[in-house]
Amino acid sequence: MYVDYHLIAEPIAQNAWSTGRTIVIELTDGRNISFPADRFKILSSATDEQLKEVSVRLNGYALRWENLDEDITVKGIIAGNFQLPLPD
Repeated sequence: MYVDYHLIAEPIAQNAWSTGRTIVIELTDGRNISFPADRFKILSSATDEQLKEVSVRLNGYALRWENLDEDITVKGIIAGNFQLPLPD
């Protein structure tokens, strides 16, 4: 069986928001995934108000917090590539 992997697109973000200290991403494949902001160094020290200022960038491949100068790839989040362990 031949599979043309160029036709299989990885899911990308179409929307993102925060709920308290949780970041939620709506993916193009219909899933919503979320992660604790405290799993990333810069986000862990951000206020809840700063976390709300998340935007989707690079055609859905990254999240950006302009006021924090922080970028995180959607692919990395999906893969579970976090900087910090789960808080106790």
